[in-house]
Amino acid sequence: MVQTERVTPKHVISAATVVLNEKNEVLLIKGPRRGWEMPGGQVEEGESLKDAAIRETKEESGIDVEIVRFCGVFQNVSGSICNTLFLARAVGGSPSISPESLEVGFFPIEQALKMVTYMNFRERIEYCLKEEMIPFYIEFN
Repeated sequence: MVQTERVTPKHVISAATVVLNEKNEVLLIKGPRRGWEMPGGQVEEGESLKDAAIRETKEESGIDVEIVRFCGVFQNVSGSICNTLFLARAVGGSPSISPESLEVGFFPIEQALKMVTYMNFRERIEYCLKEEMIPFYIEFN
């Protein structure tokens, strides 16, 4: 019998939020590497996806959020990254920058979508804003 070496999987799980305020504007942060995007980041060990989304939003934008619903997953298969996405509403805090965000603000939906130019991040926001698309699971390489 041939024994095979057991390999421990290495995956990155992240959680991001598409946040709307009372004016139905979208919260965006301007990151140092990717430009304008929705807030989010890596889920920490022992942390739920929902709690990670709330924490990352607060850390990167200064905005407190309440999760409205889980929307879906974008999986980068070749990069072993699963990005979980939530729709949230702003419930407090005020826009503030961080080491991960050079600028923060709420923008009308159409303007926000034009501002987001990195990879498929605009598509992620669009999917979260369309109820008929939820839940979604998108694979890409």
